[in-house]
Amino acid sequence: MISTVLPTYNRAPFTFVKGEGTWLIEADGRRFLDLGAGIAVNALGHAHPDLVEALTEQAGKLWHVSNLYHIAPQQKLADLLAEHTFADTTFFTNSGTEACELAVKMARKYWFDKGQPERTDIITFDGSFHGRSAAGIAAAGSEKMTHGMGPLLPGFVHLPFGDHEALTQAAASKTAGAIMVEPVQGEGGIRPLPDACLKGLRDLCDEHGLLMILDEVQCGVGRTGKLFAHEWAGVAPDIMMVAKGIGGGFPLGAVLATEDAASGMTAGTHGSTYGGNPLACAVGAKVMEVVTAPGFLEEVNRKAGALRQKLEGLVASNPQVFEAVRGSGLMLGLKCVAPNMNVVTAGYDEEVLTVPAADNVVRLLPPLTLTEAEIDEAVTRLDKAATKVALNV
Repeated sequence: MISTVLPTYNRAPFTFVKGEGTWLIEADGRRFLDLGAGIAVNALGHAHPDLVEALTEQAGKLWHVSNLYHIAPQQKLADLLAEHTFADTTFFTNSGTEACELAVKMARKYWFDKGQPERTDIITFDGSFHGRSAAGIAAAGSEKMTHGMGPLLPGFVHLPFGDHEALTQAAASKTAGAIMVEPVQGEGGIRPLPDACLKGLRDLCDEHGLLMILDEVQCGVGRTGKLFAHEWAGVAPDIMMVAKGIGGGFPLGAVLATEDAASGMTAGTHGSTYGGNPLACAVGAKVMEVVTAPGFLEEVNRKAGALRQKLEGLVASNPQVFEAVRGSGLMLGLKCVAPNMNVVTAGYDEEVLTVPAADNVVRLLPPLTLTEAEIDEAVTRLDKAATKVALNV
């Protein structure tokens, strides 16, 4: 039978009908340990009671009202983000892709209003991923995403990851307006940008007057053990893209910015029908309250340390399958020797879910609420999967 759903995904043969914390229940009753969390979306796991309560309460009051009016849950979430981040202002979207579109517009409008309209170039890096919109694929520039999609949106300068000489030269260009980077590349294979490099990027932006745009769609909202990954380096961006974890499973994204960086975005320059709707923002506000509660991020770091230690042992005991562990917090990657999809597929047989990434990496992005017992169970199941892969190498 031909599916009526556009076939842009190679879907695994599962239909999950229920979620409980770190577990997904298949239609046939099997229970899968979910180490993907909807690709870092279900930050607090499936059906977290606080989020269910927040959504249910809001659903009984108001689902949607146009952004032509003030929206109380939106204001509450914006206030929480301003309280806990560098940002002075926030625009809410439905996704990270939409956040990228606005970040690009915001940077270019900034320079236009400053009387330097030639500064349209945004510097990006190989291996990056900024969504699949016109701006997102043009920003990343990879053949995989751009093939057959031309003409591409101009104004992006793509540099090799870690090429300091090329970066210095590009930043000094008269047409350079911003640098866009993920503190930890997700789709690119869990490649963290060292703190020293992130500090160096901030210094370079300050030296040349560039805007620093951080894409924390995947690595933000507690994923690395800080509320946002850039905090580890002690720097702050001018503009930041957020999504995935901020909604805890409900579609929600945002662009956070300083007052100066956002100065060009006046009335009529951008909009969204659903962005910042009451349902999404009620859930997002509750996510922020949970993640910023005393002790929560300390627990994330403690569990991340325990998981990483056990994964190091997993790698050491399966050298035919794994090469190394990399990443930060609960955003970890297993660099594989065997094809990474073999590991992902073998995991299905052991009822454990992981996510493939570039550079032959398997991503582990579990809910931030996973337990010690689930960490042990996860490594046990991954070890069984690795044994099966090794037998077929």
